[in-house]
Amino acid sequence: MKQPFMTGTQLLFIFMAVQNTGFGDSTGKPTEEGLTVDAICVYEWTKARSGTTPVCLWGHSLGTGVATNAAKVLEEKGCPVDAIVLEAPFTNMWVASINYPLLKIYRKLPGFLRTLMDALRKDKIVFPNDENVKFLSSPLLIIHGEDDRTVPLEYGKKLYEIAHNAYRNKERVKMVIFPPGFQHNFLCKSPKLLITVRDFLSKQWA
Repeated sequence: MKQPFMTGTQLLFIFMAVQNTGFGDSTGKPTEEGLTVDAICVYEWTKARSGTTPVCLWGHSLGTGVATNAAKVLEEKGCPVDAIVLEAPFTNMWVASINYPLLKIYRKLPGFLRTLMDALRKDKIVFPNDENVKFLSSPLLIIHGEDDRTVPLEYGKKLYEIAHNAYRNKERVKMVIFPPGFQHNFLCKSPKLLITVRDFLSKQWA
């Protein structure tokens, strides 16, 4: 569905429910590589049918790792995505895991961190947002809630700092912090969310 929501510019918002590999009715085992391939396929399928209308990759929480993985692969193929929105992102899965609130109480147990690290390494789970953003050139918007306890705001700020330092065009990177009240999962309820995204994209795609 197309919605001309800004003067002189028509953008395409695509809301899709995709059953990734290993989830729902999809077969196979969910892996970082598989999730990334799924995202690339969906983006390329959509892009091939969007005409001149830009398409944005939008990832939330774990999905930010999938989004930057996909964006990096597409960048390396010479097809940078039109824009990227990272909602409540972390720096990488290792940092996110050892600081996850429910796991913090186990960090002092002998061998816990080594066991966790070995498990992540065995399953090749990295989702390196902090490394991926160094290779991107697409407009990048980072949004984060001030009272996010699942993925604390400090991680979003750190990722923004890394991206801002790496990007040649600093105006292509922006971070917006939302006031308390939305925590980790409810930024979608903020009346300023779509306005924030629209204003950023309209400037980038002008």
